[in-house]
Amino acid sequence: MSITSALVLFAVIWFMVFFIAIPIRLETQGDVGSVVEGTHASAPENHHLKKKAIITTIVALVLWVIIAGIIISGLITVRDLDWFNRMAPRPE
Repeated sequence: MSITSALVLFAVIWFMVFFIAIPIRLETQGDVGSVVEGTHASAPENHHLKKKAIITTIVALVLWVIIAGIIISGLITVRDLDWFNRMAPRPE
C-alpha cells in the first residue's frame, strides 16, 4: 500500500465515521424550545462538531490501523473478493 492509498483509505473511513456521528446527540432548536424566526425547528442548536471530529479521528484511526494491517499482511486480497472468477489464475 502506497502512502497515497493509505491517506485515501483514512479519509474515506474518517468521513464515513463522521457522517455516522453527526446525528448522534444532536439538539435541535425544536428540542431546546428556542426556534429562531426564519429557521426550521429541526435546525441544530448544539451540534458539538469539534468534539465529534475528535472522536471521529480516534475511531477512524483505530479502524484504519485494523484495515490497513489486513491489507498489508495480505490476509484478504483482491483475488479473495473475486466471486465471479473474472481474474486470471495465479501463475504457479
